[in-house]
Parts: sequence; C-alpha cells; structure tokens
Amino acid sequence: MNAINNLFNQPRFGVILLRWTLAILMIFHGWAKVTGGVGGIEGMLVGQGLPGLLAYGVYIGELIAPLLLLAGVWVVPAALVIAINMAFAVGLAHMTHFMDITATGGWRLELQAFFFMTALVVAFTNKLGPNKG
Repeated sequence: MNAINNLFNQPRFGVILLRWTLAILMIFHGWAKVTGGVGGIEGMLVGQGLPGLLAYGVYIGELIAPLLLLAGVWVVPAALVIAINMAFAVGLAHMTHFMDITATGGWRLELQAFFFMTALVVAFTNKLGPNKG
C-alpha cells in the first residue's frame, strides 16, 4: 500500500491536472458563447438592471482566464475570475434552482458549485504548481 501511496503522492501534478481540467471544461462553455453569442446573458443582466455590456465579460471568464490557467500565467487572478464568473452565472441564471434536487438525487447546481470550488482550490494551491515552493 505504501508503494501506491508514494506513487500518487504528487501534489504538483495533482494541482496541474486540476487546473488544466478546470480550464479545458470552462473553454467549452466559452466556445458556446463564441458560436452562439451572449444575447441570453445580456438579457438576464438588463433584466436585473445591470448594463448589458457586462455580458461580454463572460469571454474573459470562460476563454481568457482558462487559457491563462492552461499556460500557467497569472493563475490566481485567472482562477478568481472564473470563480466570479460562476458566482454571476448562479446569481443570474440559477438562483431559482439553488435548493433543487434532480431526479437522480444530485444538487441541480453541482456543476456550477464544482467549477466555483475548483477555481478557489486552484487559486489557493497555486504555489504547488511547477517550479514553485
């Protein structure tokens, strides 16, 4: 058992793997905005009394920040931008689902919560990345 524990005692690799997974999965969401536009987000923002122009911030949270995570550049700010992006997503599109459970027993917001918490973990563990102490 010690051999397996030693083999998997790779915190730097674990942090990189988590960071890249968050980035790649978030880029898929960003690409959907590139191909489908941000009109729906703009409508939700305007409906809440916020400027529709803020909708274009989703490109920062779902494309630029994830690309920075993949490159390992400005990891903490990029991860925090993703966390803020997810907070806006929940606040604008999912607040009515906050207490919902799906038919299979999962929390309706588990994907959003997972992205949010993963972004925070990436921010808090950035020193475990490559060439860090």
